Amino acid sequence: MKINKSVRVFGKVQGVYFRQSTLAKALEFNVTGWVKNEPDGSVSAELEGDEAHISTMLEWMKKGPERASVDKIQISEGKVREYSDFRIIR
Repeated sequence: MKINKSVRVFGKVQGVYFRQSTLAKALEFNVTGWVKNEPDGSVSAELEGDEAHISTMLEWMKKGPERASVDKIQISEGKVREYSDFRIIR
């Protein structure tokens, strides 16, 4: 069953390839949705896929890419929107 999670990641997550790395991991884990930088320095994402893949993706997002330093992550249930791919929103 497909699920949707809305995610907000706080810390040193901009300027460290967080969005690009999230895109690569989403493709690897078969997750659809989007990721974008927020004006406050955080990163937002909406993830869709099966529960196991979303769980794996969320575990990765708690650490992020090598240069990132994640302080906090907020996760909430979202409504399934049937995304066809994963993209970086600018």
